[in-house]
This record gives sequence, structure tokens and C-alpha cells, in this order.
Amino acid sequence: MARWGMVIVAIYLLVALITPLLVMVGVLPEANAGLDNPIYAPPSWGHWCGTDRLGRDVCVRTMEGSGVALQVVLLAVTLAVLVGVPLGMMSGYLGGAFDRMLVLVMDTLYTLPVLLLSVVLAFLLGRGIPNAAAALCVVYVPQYFRVVRNQTAQVKAELFVEAARSLGAGPIWILRKYLLRNVITSVPVLLTMNAADAVLVLGGLGFLGLGLPETVPEWGSDLNMALAAVPTGIWWTALYPGLAMFVLVLGLSFLGEGLEAWVSGLDESTA
Repeated sequence: MARWGMVIVAIYLLVALITPLLVMVGVLPEANAGLDNPIYAPPSWGHWCGTDRLGRDVCVRTMEGSGVALQVVLLAVTLAVLVGVPLGMMSGYLGGAFDRMLVLVMDTLYTLPVLLLSVVLAFLLGRGIPNAAAALCVVYVPQYFRVVRNQTAQVKAELFVEAARSLGAGPIWILRKYLLRNVITSVPVLLTMNAADAVLVLGGLGFLGLGLPETVPEWGSDLNMALAAVPTGIWWTALYPGLAMFVLVLGLSFLGEGLEAWVSGLDESTA
């Protein structure tokens, strides 16, 4: 499963990299260029995936949407890791009032529905790639915090941590040298799972008109525009963005499941 997931994600990365180059050299039309094209044209040699209600090429918009989705999701999960992991380690190691306060805040955020919290944050922050990434980041920080905090609370009672503390090592040194390598093993698995979920949440925000600006190709907004045309038999404007979103989520899920099985095998062999 991990191999299939890696292949799928690699294909999306390749498409995200080469699509802007092909548009730049004129091989592909621009994603927002549609005035010269017929509206709702079916798939043909000129437009492999047809055109939408504005005459824009569905294939090009779907391909450029992969780069936008990967950019937002990568930025969001990276920020969530950079915030959630240090907070979880400090909370689990220090304990006390600091730990109780952070646990209360993170548990409150964790109990809120992911899409609802994302919608509220996106509405407050506005539309844009950094704003969408920030909205998704806040949603996933509690998950990293909870996992890392629980593991840190367990590992800090081990003998090697007690020995380092008795030799005069400070909290920062212990967190960086002894605890980080022991609590970071489950983060890649959670990261890929969150990335798959973030693709769907980003699509939901775009479908509601709260994701990215209208000039940025995005699968959710394209699905929203295609919704009115589907009952009339115009299926191509909804099929290709939806299929692209589904396959990317499937690939990230396969990658996460494979990493989880690999980490579980390492834990069993170590035990």
C-alpha cells in the first residue's frame, strides 16, 4: 500500500511541477483563459476534459489544481507539526498548571468538528493560500499535541531520562537529545493521514466559497460551479476535479496505512 501511495503522490507532484512549465511555453492554455472557447464543450482532441461554463479548459484547471492542493496541504501540515510537536513535548515533560492549561485548550479545539472549525477560521482570515493553510493548521495542531504529549509523559519516566537529569542536563537538552527521537516516530503516519483529510477539507472550503480566490484553480470551487450543470447532462465539469481529489486522498491514505504498518512492525521487532 505504501508503494502505491508513493507512486500516486509522486505522479501528482510531477503534474504540479510540469503544468506551469507547459502553460508558460504555450503547450497548454492558461487556466483562466476561456473567452475564445465554447462553453460546456464536451471532451475532444482540442479540450481533453471539455470546458466549463466560462469556456475554461477543465483538464488544465484540474492539473493546476493539484499543485494548489499540494501547496496548501503541505504548508498546513508543516505548520501543524512545527506548532503541535514542541507544545506536546513541553506539556508532557513539564506537567503541572502549564500542562493542564494546554490540555484544556487543545481538547476544546479537538472536540469541534473539523470542517466547522475550518469554515469559521477561513471566514475570519479571508480567502488566500496562506489563510487557508493557517485555517487547516489550527485544526490539526491538537492531534499532534495529544499524540506527542502522551508519548512524552511515558518516555520521561524512563531510566535514561532520569540518568540525564541526575547528571545535570536541563529540560531543553533532554527534550532535544533524548525525548524528540523517541516521540517523533508516529508523526509521519499522522502527517499523511492529516494530509489526506486536509485535501477533503480544502475542497469543502472551496465548495462553500471560503477557500481560495476565484482566480486560483481549485477543485472544490470547480465542483461548486459544476453542480448546476450536472442535471442537464454536462458531467465532465464535475467528474475530473472530483476524480482528481479522490485519487489524491486515496494515495495519501495508502501511504499513511503503509507507514503505520511499517512503524508497528518496527515496534514489535524492538519489543
